[in-house]
Amino acid sequence: MNSNLSDSWGRYRALLVVAGLVLTVSLLTRLGLVWFEGEAANFGIARLSEILAVGLIYDLSALAWLLIPFSLLALLCSRGRWGRRIHAVLSSALLAVLIAALCFNAVAEFVFWNEFASRFNFVAVDYLVYTREVVGNIQQSYPAEKILLGIAVVSLLVYLLIARRFWRLAVSQAPTLRVRLLVWIGLSLVPVLVFFGVDERPHKSMDPSVRELSSNGIYAFFRAFRNNELDYESYYQTLPVQEVNDVLDGELQEAGGHSRPLDSSGGSPMYRRIEPAGPAVRKNLVLVSIESLGSDYVDSFGGDREVTPNLDALTEQSLTFHNLYATGLRTVRGLEAITLSVPPTPGRAVPMRERNRGLQTLGGVLKEQGYEPTYIYGGYSIFDNMRDFFEGNGYSVIDRTRIPDEEITHETIWGVADEDLYRLSLRELDQRAARGQLFFAHIMTTSNHRPYTYPDNRVSIPSHTGRRGAVQYTDWAIGDFLREARKRPWFADTVFVFIADHTSHGRGRIDLPPEHYLIPMWIYAPGFVAPGRVDALASQIDVAPTLLSLLNIGYDSRFFGQDILREAENHPRAFMANYLTVGYMERGLIVELGPRRYVRVVQAESGEQVPIEDPLASELTREAVSYYQEASSYLALHAHGEDDVGGLQASKGTATSD
Repeated sequence: MNSNLSDSWGRYRALLVVAGLVLTVSLLTRLGLVWFEGEAANFGIARLSEILAVGLIYDLSALAWLLIPFSLLALLCSRGRWGRRIHAVLSSALLAVLIAALCFNAVAEFVFWNEFASRFNFVAVDYLVYTREVVGNIQQSYPAEKILLGIAVVSLLVYLLIARRFWRLAVSQAPTLRVRLLVWIGLSLVPVLVFFGVDERPHKSMDPSVRELSSNGIYAFFRAFRNNELDYESYYQTLPVQEVNDVLDGELQEAGGHSRPLDSSGGSPMYRRIEPAGPAVRKNLVLVSIESLGSDYVDSFGGDREVTPNLDALTEQSLTFHNLYATGLRTVRGLEAITLSVPPTPGRAVPMRERNRGLQTLGGVLKEQGYEPTYIYGGYSIFDNMRDFFEGNGYSVIDRTRIPDEEITHETIWGVADEDLYRLSLRELDQRAARGQLFFAHIMTTSNHRPYTYPDNRVSIPSHTGRRGAVQYTDWAIGDFLREARKRPWFADTVFVFIADHTSHGRGRIDLPPEHYLIPMWIYAPGFVAPGRVDALASQIDVAPTLLSLLNIGYDSRFFGQDILREAENHPRAFMANYLTVGYMERGLIVELGPRRYVRVVQAESGEQVPIEDPLASELTREAVSYYQEASSYLALHAHGEDDVGGLQASKGTATSD
């Protein structure tokens, strides 16, 4: 009797084989990442046990979804002889696909971890759209053919190891249709419970390294896909609208500067008139966003790599900013901050969002003053939605398509070598100057990026040997660009700005480790901008207001940044984000805001948590919430076609304290 009952459930015992396979591969992947990370503390019994225990929760969560197609087959295939054989054939084929997918996923997780020091997140989701660049980068950075061959061999061996036992179970007896239906309903409810019940709670309070290691790549990927854009007021800490206005008004008064509110009806204090200090300065502006150049790679900014002689020489001739922070860890975040002067709101950066046009931008303000704003990129500007974003906000876009193949010295999947990009830029600027046109050019480089290849005989470090060599080439190309620019008649009437888009680091001791966001900036304009050093705390959102102030340009502002030279000394603060966690740094503390109204305050230097009840922590939390709530409301209402600031306040009047 018991034997017959056991035999009738043989079909579902095959699902146990699938479960064992998924959990085993997930465990081995996790242990491999622990070893790959190489952090000694993770090998301690207590910490490793925590990683494995919490990891099992996420592995089971992923398993709940992966079992759905197998349980559906078990339901639909009949109990008869042919039904059992059809079930065995289809399930075995599905098993082979699953094994290959699990092996591929495990390797992909190691590649992703090597680049971003995390499990799959929104970056992986975004990269699905740009398969050309991503696949090309992998092919140029890793032995892709050998890796794929290895995945195929391992997948085949694993399949052969378990295929016979799986077939015997899959072809065996099955319970009645009524029982199968009940089982299917039960198994289908588990993913629903996972969807609503697991979330980030099991590992939210963990150390960042432990949190990432205890996650599951498959689960993390689909969670990132679901949370790529979040409504701030639904998920994050909020304050009443009037309190937000009062806080931001106080922030502006503390900063000082030359601004006055434009909306007398009680609207957003961030909507204001910026008064110039004197007559407008009619100089061209060239802003270069340098790929992945953290301050730790520049000797004159505290690095010790000895690979930036040109930038170090430039430091002596420029106004330099040594306490400036990137708002994120991707190029698109840097472009967003520099162009829009907004804090890094949760989820996707604004250029990647569907409604990203018609916003106030640095180029737009300059265009009103008679400049021609141009975005020049060495790759194909379809990547990261760059063309749509910049063209939709008043820029001309020039990219790789404007360079004939015969003029390219070197190229990777991301774009042409920096020297080719600068050569293109000089040609475009010469044309504008020749017709007497004031120009603003925003140039985005690509060479300091994996696979770290560049033309031969430029620098001492051979190509394709790592980031240090790519930085050395980046430095050489900047030196060559300035040498050529100095020969131009328009050079004396041009302000040059060099700034990193982000650093080359990711996760650290806390969610937002400030040392991994610290970037250099140079403002170089001989005879106009005196060399010097600025140590005031600031971030990329402050770049646009600073440059406009330097040129004495007055404008009606919806920017959230401030003039570093006139306001940051009075009101030093910085914004930064890492996907769902957004942060605000001031007076040695970092306020972290996350989903589910999560708020944490830590010391920037030590990472130690500070009680929310602490007076300074409480004050800074109110400031952080006010900035992010206001920025999110502004962008959300713009996305819905509501650009009136008075309307913005009325529409968000229901926000309450949580």
